[in-house]
Order: sequence, then C-alpha cells, then structure tokens
Amino acid sequence: MIVVGLMTGTSADALDVAVVDLTLDGAPQGAAAQDVAGELVVRLLDHREVAFADELAGDLLRLLEPRDVPLALVSGVDARLGRFCADAVERVLADTGVAADLVVSHGQTVRHDVADGRVTGTLQIGQPAWIAERTGVPVLSDVRSRDVAAGGQGAPLAGILDHLLLAGADAPTAALNLGGIANITVVAPGRDTVAFDTGPANALVDLMARRITGDGRGYDRDGALAARGHVLPALLDDLLAEPYYALPAPKSTGKELFHAAYLDRHLARYTDQHGAPDDLDVIATLTALTARTVADQCRAHGVGAVVASGGGTRNPTLMRALEAELGHPVDTTDRLGLPEGAKEATLMALVGWLTWHGLPAALPSVTGAARGTVAGRLTPGAGPLRLAAPLDTLPARLRVVG
Repeated sequence: MIVVGLMTGTSADALDVAVVDLTLDGAPQGAAAQDVAGELVVRLLDHREVAFADELAGDLLRLLEPRDVPLALVSGVDARLGRFCADAVERVLADTGVAADLVVSHGQTVRHDVADGRVTGTLQIGQPAWIAERTGVPVLSDVRSRDVAAGGQGAPLAGILDHLLLAGADAPTAALNLGGIANITVVAPGRDTVAFDTGPANALVDLMARRITGDGRGYDRDGALAARGHVLPALLDDLLAEPYYALPAPKSTGKELFHAAYLDRHLARYTDQHGAPDDLDVIATLTALTARTVADQCRAHGVGAVVASGGGTRNPTLMRALEAELGHPVDTTDRLGLPEGAKEATLMALVGWLTWHGLPAALPSVTGAARGTVAGRLTPGAGPLRLAAPLDTLPARLRVVG
C-alpha cells in the first residue's frame, strides 16, 4: 500500500512530505492473516520539505499564539493550507510516478486545549477536500480527535511508530522528537510503552531567535546564537519551576502554554531581580532548558539510549547540551534507516495504513485513552472508498528498508 504522509508541526515553517510503501510481511494470506501480527515493512520512496510562503507562514504563526483571532483568518488559512498541501501532493506524485492509495494530512494544530491535565479539545486545520479533489486520492485527516474523545491526550502520535520501530529493545530506549515541542517515547522490555511531551524544544528558542535577528521566520541556525551566550542560572531555575514538568504522564502541551507572553513573564521577573539580561544569554538559557527537561525525563524512566529526530537535531549547540546532560551520545533515527527529517511524515503514512486496516493508531499506555481507537476521518477520492479487510492485531514490529 502506498501512502503519502503530510505533516506540519508547531514550528509552522514547512510541510514535510513522505511517499511510503507499506507491506505486511510474515503473516499468512487470507482469513487467517487477521489474527497474526507479522512485521510491517516500510520503504521510503520519497521525502521532502516544502517551505511555506512568507504570508502563509506568518498567518500560521498568528494562529498559534493564544489570543483571539478573526474567524475569517481561521477559515482562510484552512483553505489556503489545504490548497498548498494539494499542490505538494500533486507535485510529489508527478515526480515519483507512483499511484498513491491514500494521503494522510495531519494539518496544522492551532488549538490543543488542556484543563487539569485532561485534553478537552484539539483542532487541526488544512481542508483535506482540496487534496482529494485535486489528486483523486482519498484523504485521512483529523487524526487526533477520536483518541481525545476516548479520554486520551491525542498526543504524542509518534508513540505508535516508536513502539514498533524500537520493538525488541533489550534496554530502556527513548525515541526523542525535537520539534517546536519535545516528546519522548520510552520502549523497555517487560514494560508498557509510554510517551509524552517533555516541554518546549524549539518553541521558545525560535521566539528569541526572531527577536534577536528581526526575522519573523528566523531560528537559531546551527545553534550559533546560543553558542555565543552563557546560561543564566537564576533564569533557568525560574523556568524549571514550571508546574507542567512535574505532572505525571500521560500529558501533552503546546504553544498554548509555551508562547511569547509566557517567556516575557519570566524575563520580567529576572529583570526585576537581576537587571535586563543579554539576549544571547537568554537564548543560551532556553536551549539549556530544552536539554535539561528532556534529560530529566529520560533519567526518570531509566533510559540508557536515545534516538532523536526533528529540527532540533540540526542544532549542534542543543545536541551538545543534551549529550552533556545525559552523559552519553545521542543517535538519530537515521541509524535505524529512517531519516530524521522524514520521521513525522512517515508517521502519518503509518497512521493511514493502520486506519485503512481497522487498527488503532495510538496506544492507551501512551495517550491515557480508555481504549485504542481507529484514527481520523476519510474524505473520498475520485471513486468510492474500498478499505482493506480489517486486521485484529497490530504488527509486531516495523522495519525500514531501502
């Protein structure tokens, strides 16, 4: 089955696209296959990052700030992002010459509401009808809401891919994603897999980078800004006092918490007590915050090895800080055959394969849902929907080839 996965994360800088061929191997064919796990073989046929135009990126970032916005902006971005995704899928299918069976579009999360540790709602925009109409391929979207309705966090979705990718690990191993928000999945022998958001990865660092550079889409390229600063212990201690870090898993967060006003409150307290900090020292401290909060959670779960993915892996200052906190090197998912930049779009393709075969896309031990649920809603393509015969059992593991 060939699935195109689309992902745009909390950094809202580009659309990740992956064309993935998924085949269930090791299970017998026919009716008996329904209750035999087998191995899911994943072949990455293409992956790319398609940058957003400045206007679309700016509007997405406006929607991510926790303030009131015009409904016209939400509606407009929903349609424009849908058309952007349709363009990207049309182009990648033309370039690769393959015929896709399904497109899975995560969309842009613009709200992920949490009250007293419970997710009350989650909203992703990017109208899938534009993709289906343009390409004739059915589209799966809104992949978090059903888990939330079943009492789960709806996040992190990466838990299912990590669980299958790291199956058979002989010691507690963490899969770490460093996007706008950081999350880890801990896979350990004899224990249920757990996954949760640890806190900000690039969300606060990006905010500070944009203030320093004056670039509304700027980021700390190669960690150069943080490398020029020094960590401010008092500011770091104040940031680490955030109650979210002490909450037990399952838990999830986003820019509803870690946003510009949040950072400004901490900077105002620091300024009152110590004077105005240097901007480079602030971004160095925010980088240290990401490393410390990730490492603290890895230690709390007895993790001895970490494989990382996401944009943060391209920040050598952050990676050095993380390795110093952990006391050992950090690999990327490239070592497992999955390019770190393609992981989240490949995750979307996996979610699509699971839904197409009637299987849940989230583990209750990860999200806290009462049960595993089949994810998303389907928009038909040019013809009627014809799903595969449902399977009763998740694959035992996932193997990336090619």
